[in-house]
Amino acid sequence: MIICKTPFRISFFGGGTDFPAWYKKHSGIAISSTINKYCYVMLKHADFIKCRYVIRYHKTESLNTIKKIKHPVVREVLNKYNKRKEGIEISHFSDLPGRSGIGSSSAFTVSMLNLVNHYNGKRLSKSDLAKKSMHMEQNILKEKVGSQDQYACAYGGFNEITFNKNRKIFIKRLNISQKKKNILENKKSIFFTGFTRHADKIEKDKMDNIKKKFEYFYKIQLIANEAKKILSSNNINFLHELSYLLNESWIYKKELSKKVSINKLDDLYSFALKNGAIGGKILGAGGGGFFMFISKNLNDKKRLIKNLRKLRYIDFKFENLGSHIIYKNFN
Repeated sequence: MIICKTPFRISFFGGGTDFPAWYKKHSGIAISSTINKYCYVMLKHADFIKCRYVIRYHKTESLNTIKKIKHPVVREVLNKYNKRKEGIEISHFSDLPGRSGIGSSSAFTVSMLNLVNHYNGKRLSKSDLAKKSMHMEQNILKEKVGSQDQYACAYGGFNEITFNKNRKIFIKRLNISQKKKNILENKKSIFFTGFTRHADKIEKDKMDNIKKKFEYFYKIQLIANEAKKILSSNNINFLHELSYLLNESWIYKKELSKKVSINKLDDLYSFALKNGAIGGKILGAGGGGFFMFISKNLNDKKRLIKNLRKLRYIDFKFENLGSHIIYKNFN
């Protein structure tokens, strides 16, 4: 049996500038951190099952050929990377719901690649794991996704991810002090809106609008660079400045596609700003999933949680390990 554990991520700034169609012409930047909520994928020998492949997620598939597997990531990862002939079972578990803006799709792809390569006796570097995950999603599965989540989930940590015009991607730890990380960690909060969405449809709409919405993509990029300066500075009284940029980023993000927000989300955002939050944005592509807020102090955060008690509040910490194998034992 092998078990892979991969963190989800919170994307603070720069979403959209990680689309290849954008950064290959204009470069891009994303600022994100992984959190201590995880995707778990387990692989074991199917010793007592007649079928060669048993795949368990929100459905169960039992079959004898890879090409008949309906789950696209499992099918394509096994098809490309699995070199062994034994029957196997693959099971997926998660701390948070999928399709909710916390990078769950890429976390699963990263987990599958990490898992299957370990199963075949090959260890991938963080860099290779991120690159292969991005290639799998964008080129093999033809998904309409950006390029930040694969790197965030593979590497872990609070990072600045830059995308160059020559398509080279660089990730490095953001130069933020532990004191500032603690302040941000204590004052942020995320709430599940109660509904999920298909991110690829929203992201496709954004990509189709790049030329028409150039001004807003560019502003999102400028905001991300400004946020980097604020987070990297020695100023510990940074929450108001950061929240202002978060609010501006949310305004511009909604301009990228009409599918990013709906009245219910706009009402939630407005209500939160009157009840304990000073900044906020929807996580991920938009359209549903998790909403993130920042409060100026702990009392306001408690007030926000109380006033949004109809929504599921999720407490979390930042994490640094990224995707890794937590158990491996084959007889």
